[in-house]
Amino acid sequence: PIEGWAREFLSRPGQFATLSTLAADGAPIQAVIWYTLTDDGILINSAVGRAWPTNQLRDGRCALAFEDGYAWVGIRGTAEAITDQPTAQADIAAMSRRYYADDPAKGERLISERFTQQDRISFVIRPASIVEHPDV
Repeated sequence: PIEGWAREFLSRPGQFATLSTLAADGAPIQAVIWYTLTDDGILINSAVGRAWPTNQLRDGRCALAFEDGYAWVGIRGTAEAITDQPTAQADIAAMSRRYYADDPAKGERLISERFTQQDRISFVIRPASIVEHPDV
């Protein structure tokens, strides 16, 4: 589980993650993403058909980096897909509301005008290792 300083760090409002997945040829690719911290891992979501979710479906291994200047957390783990559309839609709606808490109208507009029009997929990443680097 993600505990202590890492949990506090990842719970900060507006924090983004950089996700690294493996392309079919083994090359790493990265994407900056929204996430939700859960009791047992990290929940992420995307439109189906993009490169990183395609990679995650093929090979669940991944790495996440969360940074704020020189303070950072790194997580390596395995992603488990959630393809149920009502669940994936609820996940992205909750993330939109979290990331646009200071502009709720924009968050709701993204949900109704973009996300509900897309086929969405969520993944839960269960950490295999966590590295903490507080900037002290």
